[in-house]
Amino acid sequence: MSNDSTSPSYFQDLTDSLNGIAWPTGLDVHPIDAPTGLAPHALAFAADVTAGPGKHDRGTGRLIFLDDPGEPEGWGGRTRAIIFAQSPIEPLMGGHDELAEVAWSWLRESLDHCGAAHTHPAATVTRVVSVGFGELANQGKGSQIEVRASWSPATGTLRPHAEAWARFVLHVAGFEAQPDGVVSLGR
Repeated sequence: MSNDSTSPSYFQDLTDSLNGIAWPTGLDVHPIDAPTGLAPHALAFAADVTAGPGKHDRGTGRLIFLDDPGEPEGWGGRTRAIIFAQSPIEPLMGGHDELAEVAWSWLRESLDHCGAAHTHPAATVTRVVSVGFGELANQGKGSQIEVRASWSPATGTLRPHAEAWARFVLHVAGFEAQPDGVVSLGR
């Protein structure tokens, strides 16, 4: 793989760095169509949390890698990782102001744990609390957390960034990434 960002095969080398990645147990990851018009090259994945008992919504995520040889202002390089993670949470948790800080720390910890060297991190954390009324009263009260973040990978490999995203999506949903052969029993 070429770490030379001027190499014509740079984006293909970045893509190849993801070959053979072993996604964590409890997370169903698959490639999706990447958005167009944001950068000359893009690669995207979606994930659904499958850990834990039951068939309730446990969380979801998206990962997009953008590559632009023009090095857009604010990126700090030619490659940008953009993520989304969402999960339902206990209704009482949705009201805690510190939840945003905690979610941001989970993302930083996931990046550090996976050795995903990066620059220019940015994020928003949104807490949603909903209450059903009228015909929707039977839905009761619910909460969810959404994290949208981006950073610029500081090396020519995407693998640690994809691994950090996968770990983070599981964490937001209340699960830890498990070694092969270990299955979570739930929250």
